[in-house]
Amino acid sequence: MSQNDGFDNDMLFTDGMISQDPKVGYRGTAAASASGISYRQLDYWDRTALVQPSVRSATGSGSQRLYAFRDILVLKLVKRLLDTGVSLQQIRIAVDQLRSEGMNDLARITLMSDGARVYLCTSQDEVIDLLGRGQGVFGIAVGRVLREVEASLVNIQSLHLDDMDELASRRANRKAV
Repeated sequence: MSQNDGFDNDMLFTDGMISQDPKVGYRGTAAASASGISYRQLDYWDRTALVQPSVRSATGSGSQRLYAFRDILVLKLVKRLLDTGVSLQQIRIAVDQLRSEGMNDLARITLMSDGARVYLCTSQDEVIDLLGRGQGVFGIAVGRVLREVEASLVNIQSLHLDDMDELASRRANRKAV
């Protein structure tokens, strides 16, 4: 996901617990752990452009990916959809929908699925309409997943991109000496 993926960080969080600085992120191991996936899945989803780190991508061996909070939220949503049997193809469509909608308040979204397709619902009326047509089999309240991710990251140290660049230059200077 890029910085221009339509998400508005200022509207996503209300309690100030998670940093909104676009240069602050979490290492891949923390992102995988917080979203309940393996590091191998994380790597695959990055390489296939399903969910990519928006703070810093991998640039070669030994480089550190940094995932923003919203990246981790999307990772966890993808995991939930996979666990319910939704195909990766439909999940890609759902992730693209989330990006293109430019939703300011992700906590109000419910992802509904009939097992074959994923529907992005932004109101109770849309959920009821979908259920009334017999298309909704299960739903994922994004707000609940958002709070779960916040809770899982509360004790994990985030990293600032500028600090990581400084550490990398120190290592390079040590190797040169």
